[in-house]
Amino acid sequence: MNSITEDIDPDELDDAGEEIEQFEHYRFIADPGQGLLRIDKFLTNRIEGISRNRIQLAAQAGSIFVNGVSVKGNYRVKPGEEVTVMLDYPRRELKVLPENIPLNIVYEDNELIIINKPAGLVVHPGHGNYSGTLVNGLVYKYQNLELYGGNDPRPGLVHRIDKNTSGLLVVAKTELAKINLALQFFNKTTKRKYVALVWGNLASDYGTIEGNIGRSTNNRQIFTVYPDGLTGKPAVTHYRVIERLGYVNLVECVLETGRTHQIRVHMKYIGHPLFNDDVYGGDRILKGTTFAKYKQFVENCFSMIPGQALHAKILGFVHPVTKEEMLFDSELPENLGQLVDKWRNYISNRDSDQQI
Repeated sequence: MNSITEDIDPDELDDAGEEIEQFEHYRFIADPGQGLLRIDKFLTNRIEGISRNRIQLAAQAGSIFVNGVSVKGNYRVKPGEEVTVMLDYPRRELKVLPENIPLNIVYEDNELIIINKPAGLVVHPGHGNYSGTLVNGLVYKYQNLELYGGNDPRPGLVHRIDKNTSGLLVVAKTELAKINLALQFFNKTTKRKYVALVWGNLASDYGTIEGNIGRSTNNRQIFTVYPDGLTGKPAVTHYRVIERLGYVNLVECVLETGRTHQIRVHMKYIGHPLFNDDVYGGDRILKGTTFAKYKQFVENCFSMIPGQALHAKILGFVHPVTKEEMLFDSELPENLGQLVDKWRNYISNRDSDQQI
């Protein structure tokens, strides 16, 4: 038996993105001399501690493949076939307190919910944020559901967005939906578009940024681009300039991959950090004049939003049960919209020689 096991650390977050890599990925090659064997038996023989129920759930979610083709739980494995599977990690014990936190739910059915998250709200407990998170609110609202009945710090989560990023998030309500949606993020078949306000005037209306992203060797809390491709994970961001506003540009970003802080890291890499991004250098005046009036204008702009000017605007995926194409679009939050308007007014007045 040949096998490759890819155990993904549940504390590693991949995004922009920001899929939560809390899934185990396995690949096996059936022995040449093996007889026909049901796939649930095949996998329980090879994955330590696995239950048939977890395997059946993975099969129902479409996350068990033989030679690249999704199979059902009663499939019989033949000699020499390649079997790959993605499994949700067993729940980790962490006391998650139900809290009555308002959730802006824009869509809901029996399998999933779509939440429009405000900037400033942490998605899940951890790293000093053990209460007041979106998950605490989810556990309060759905504590009667099996998926939310334990102390899993990430029940239903298949991706996330940063604390100070606003926008759309899909959350599963069942184990089946969770595995299926996670597989779509893993296979990069979801549709995601972000809107960002960045420093500087981009040279082209369209562009693609490529460069591996990994943790910085100087500061493990932040990420950086490794252009040699020897370190980090491959990352690709496509951008389009929506509006040029003098010293800042409003851009749309489409993710081909989903690495932690991907848009923030890639835009800094090409010299256009996100406006007011205090981690990647966008919380300083990077473009513009030296006049005090302009400096005060920018400081006023900084105060309008809690962090980086980034909004997860569009989210699309295939419904895990109905197989319907789902696509959701959200408007910019009020404060971010007002920030863009403020820059519009500034550049309009400047061009009319009414302002510096």
